[in-house]
Amino acid sequence: MLITIPELLNQAQLAKIKEVVATARFVDGKLSAGMAAERVKENEELEQEPQLQQRLNRILMASVGHNARFRSFTLPNRMADFIVARYQPGMHYGDHVDDPIMGGGKFRTDVSMTVFLNEPETYEGGELVIRTSFGDRKVKLAAGSAVVYPSSSVHHVADVTQGERLVALTWMQSFVRDAAQRELLFELDQAREHLLRTEPDSEHAKAVDRSYANLLRMWTDV
Repeated sequence: MLITIPELLNQAQLAKIKEVVATARFVDGKLSAGMAAERVKENEELEQEPQLQQRLNRILMASVGHNARFRSFTLPNRMADFIVARYQPGMHYGDHVDDPIMGGGKFRTDVSMTVFLNEPETYEGGELVIRTSFGDRKVKLAAGSAVVYPSSSVHHVADVTQGERLVALTWMQSFVRDAAQRELLFELDQAREHLLRTEPDSEHAKAVDRSYANLLRMWTDV
């Protein structure tokens, strides 16, 4: 299962990110790729300069941390620093799955997120294509919107034929390792939140709230 999060970033945040990126240096994306990914990766990534990284993370993490839909779907335990990637004409990223362990072995990657930083009409191609049990899902969202999906999914970035694709990427270790369990918890949490808003004192609301809490307790991996 994958979800989209419209308007994760507002216009002021997008403008600030682009201001930071405009003064930065990009390097070959292969420098951060594993052995398998290196063969299919053709992009550029923002150079990992500490002060620059801190500024970008402050902007991005603030939005992510306050987004209820993101928290409900990912149940984040640990999270990687964001990477900003750039695709110019002729660049792409072939079929791959994300590295299973990141942060120098500090955490497992369960969930991946791509935040789109420029408008889809400013570049041609560059769709994120995620393989699902129902076929390939092509994703190309408005600037500031994000897509979140299991890190185990096979996915690729289609060739950019014109313009520039700019995205921010991160990965999370979830408190719930199993993707199917996370999906059930997400759907149950959506129903729970609705009931708690509309009929908080009902027995149905209390039962769903209790079931969600106990399933999360049963499945949490700490």
